[in-house]
Parts: sequence; C-alpha cells; structure tokens
Amino acid sequence: MTRVIGLISGTSVDGIDAALVEISGTELDLKIELLAGETYPYPPALREKILAVCANSAISMAELGELDDTIAQVFAQAAQRVQTNHPKAELIGSHGQTVYHRPPQQNSLGYSLQLGRGEVIAQLTGINTISNFRVADIACGGQGAPLVSRIDAFLLSHPTEHRCIQNIGGIGNVTYLPPRSQENWLQSVCGWDTGPGNSLLDLAVQYFTDGSKSYDKKGEWAATGTPCLPLIKKWLKQPFFQEPPPKSTGRELFGVDYFQQCLADIKEYELSSGDFLATLTELTVASIVQSYNNFLPKMPDRVLICGGGSRNLYLKKRLETNLNQNSGIKIPVLTTDEVGMSADYKEAIAFAVLAYWRNQGIPGNLTQVTGAQKEVTLGNIHLVTNGLRVSIESC
Repeated sequence: MTRVIGLISGTSVDGIDAALVEISGTELDLKIELLAGETYPYPPALREKILAVCANSAISMAELGELDDTIAQVFAQAAQRVQTNHPKAELIGSHGQTVYHRPPQQNSLGYSLQLGRGEVIAQLTGINTISNFRVADIACGGQGAPLVSRIDAFLLSHPTEHRCIQNIGGIGNVTYLPPRSQENWLQSVCGWDTGPGNSLLDLAVQYFTDGSKSYDKKGEWAATGTPCLPLIKKWLKQPFFQEPPPKSTGRELFGVDYFQQCLADIKEYELSSGDFLATLTELTVASIVQSYNNFLPKMPDRVLICGGGSRNLYLKKRLETNLNQNSGIKIPVLTTDEVGMSADYKEAIAFAVLAYWRNQGIPGNLTQVTGAQKEVTLGNIHLVTNGLRVSIESC
C-alpha cells in the first residue's frame, strides 16, 4: 500500500480539495481507501486574485510569479493538514489551479496553465510531488482534459452495466463506461467536457447577493424559479455544444463574459433571480443530456454524479427528470458516494492515482478521450533527497 495525497482546486476556485488515500494494485486490480478528505477554502483576497486572472485581468510577470508561489504555499499547507493524525504520505499528486485552458486549434497544440509549483510543494512538505499533469498529453496533440476517465474505468466500471460518471464542478465532464464484460471495453470508454457545471450558477449567486454568497446551497434558490425554455434553446446553439469529442473547455468560454451575455438575454423575458438561476441550472442539465444524445454509443443504465454539483439537489432532480423524459426509460441518477467513491473528493483522489501511476511508469491518459496521439505517463516529478529538491521533467 502506498499513501498518496491528491490536491486540486477546480474551475469553481472555491478552495483546495485534499484527499489522503492508500493505493494498491495497478489497473484492473487498482484499489483505493480514502483515509481523510478536506476542502480548505482560499483566503478571500487570494481567491479574488485567481478569479481576476481567470477573467483575463492583466498582471505583470512578477505578480504572476508571486501568485504561483502563493498558491503552491496554500497547497502545501493543505497537504500538511490533511495528514493530521495519520502516518506521513509518501507521495503528493497536485493538479494545481487552472488559470488558463486553450484546447488544440487546427494548426497548433493546446495550452493549459496550472499554478502552484510542484517543486515548491515538495520543498515545503518534504514529500515527493508530481504536478503539471496536463502538459504531456497536450504535447502529444491531446486536449489535456478530461484526465479522470482512465481512473473512472478501473475504479467505477461495472461487469454488466453501462455507466456515465458525470462530474459537475465549475465545468462538467463525463466518462462513459461500457460493461467490463464487453470485448475491448477499455477502448470503448469515451469522455469529454459537457459544458458549464456550476460556473455560471456561482456567478449569478454572487451577482444577486453582491458577493455575500458564492453558491446556491442545495439548489434551493433555483428551485423557487421557472426555467425559460426559449433562452435555453438559444444558449444551446453555442458552437461548443455541437462539436464532437474530443473536446474540453473552461472559464475562457463559460465565464464572466458568457455570464454577462446571459444577463443581457434575460431582459427580454423579465425573469426573477430565481427564474434566472433555474434557467442556468437547466442549461447545465440540458447540455449534459444533449451531449449524451449526440455522442454516446448508447444511453447509460445509470448516471453517477460527483463534484460540487452533486450536492445541488435541484440540479440532480432536473438531470434525472430530463434524462428519463428524453430517453423514455428510467435512468437513475445517484452520487458516486452510493458506489463507494467520495463524490466530494473524487477529483482529488484521481490526481493521487495519476501520481501513483506516474511513479510506476503507467500511462494516465486515454487517447480516445483526450485526442492525444499516444498513451503517455502524466506529470513532472519533483524529488526530495536528503532535504534537497531535485526536479525531473516529464519525458
């Protein structure tokens, strides 16, 4: 058994998810046990700085360097704190904080920037650290996202059941898992970013509360409203929703500018704040269901959701209702908690596994998901040897 810490702050920028896990096996025999999990909120000033950079606010190179180091420091603190009352971890896998993501263009590679330097985390914690998981996949022509699909395949697939694992963070992403009894089942796994998850909803709550609230707890506010179907139909014409996988997105598309356009669109319909939140929720749901219809080989027998959106009971209910109405069959929507995988810390667990695989030389990507030309090990290794830091770049 190897004790590994997984660290990530997603596109919602609400804090650092830290998971301490014990891992054994490799792929088909992969096993994990969650020993501890906690979310450590960013200091408000740091969160505002990160969100400003994500919204394309200009900063100097000196400020970027300072932000990179500060994020690394709070990530290191999270790693130290999640180990309290547990034996020291042997490895850290840190995704860092994404501040910019550009999918591959027709004549150029993609680009993705995560802040929170792994070498600083290694130095501060005294634990070997792996970071920069996306760059190797991107260098091979991939999207660099989603990276969780291979982990989903080995931890959450079922012998006879077709499943969708739907993460709903700031951005939504899905992994489709055919039954393991199916021939060449791993090659039939597929996945992509589905579009906005909580990003627009969180912006709306902050807007209507003048920043005093950051999210709609359990979807209770949205549940008071009525979705505006003509607006949803209009918004679903956004080209991203029509693009076939492999595809990925982020706040660069579904961020502040997109939200401002949504605000402008509602004026024609005189929507209340509750109606607007219900409409944005329905956009998240409708984009997920539409992508299933357009790109899945078949509809799933079950959908398992995770991420912050799994706690939005209104969103969860609307997703199940939409799936059932659209497919004409009953498709239960559960959380990954109900099959033994923490819905809150699944993404952090995934980067712990990716670090563990990197240490063993096991590829972390699925080429049919990211679009990369080949399977590669993911992440840059930063070793701590006799109190000295040694950095090894990913091949």
